[in-house]
Amino acid sequence: MLQARTFALYVAMMTLVVIASNILVQYPLPGSIAGMQLGDLLTWGAFSYPIAFLVTDLTNRQFGPAIARRVVIAGFVVAIGFSIFLATPRIAIASGSAFLLGQFLDISVFNRLRRQSWWRAPLIGSLVGSLLDTAIFFSFAFAPFFVIFGPNDPFALDNAPILGLLSAEAPRWISWALGDLSVKITVGLVMLLPYGALMSVIKPMPGLKASAQG
Repeated sequence: MLQARTFALYVAMMTLVVIASNILVQYPLPGSIAGMQLGDLLTWGAFSYPIAFLVTDLTNRQFGPAIARRVVIAGFVVAIGFSIFLATPRIAIASGSAFLLGQFLDISVFNRLRRQSWWRAPLIGSLVGSLLDTAIFFSFAFAPFFVIFGPNDPFALDNAPILGLLSAEAPRWISWALGDLSVKITVGLVMLLPYGALMSVIKPMPGLKASAQG
């Protein structure tokens, strides 16, 4: 019964993160730095979404990869449902695909590294998961090659200085992807703090192949 309640809690947390991210992604950051408008690079959703990796890693630590995948699938269903109502079909496909594959990669990497130093599995898992998530989402959502998913966004395809600062130019969606990934990496590092703090409370189930640190 306790395990069922804990699983339901993880699903509820993942659902909350997905819902919050789908709402916050509609609100660009205000202000500017060195003449660069932050709203052209980031939305508040970039800060909330990486928390999903923390939820996945804690589930994986306690219950193992099979249960962690179930939690991710629950989040995937919510992500698709909200994206259908909040965005275009192309964005919905990009969002759902990126979430599912990024989280599954995180689970796989975490499980392979869980016997090593306590920080290695959650950090590397979230970093490679974030990299895949960002690559899939922005490519599916904006790259001309994936026009099969929906019409291109002309504004996203316009050339602009990379990150608004460099002299080199690239399609604007490249800067969006780089800005998003930078925030995910930063938040992923910050998420090590709550993960480390919860290690003494959330322990692997008996029989789960993990070291005392993993």
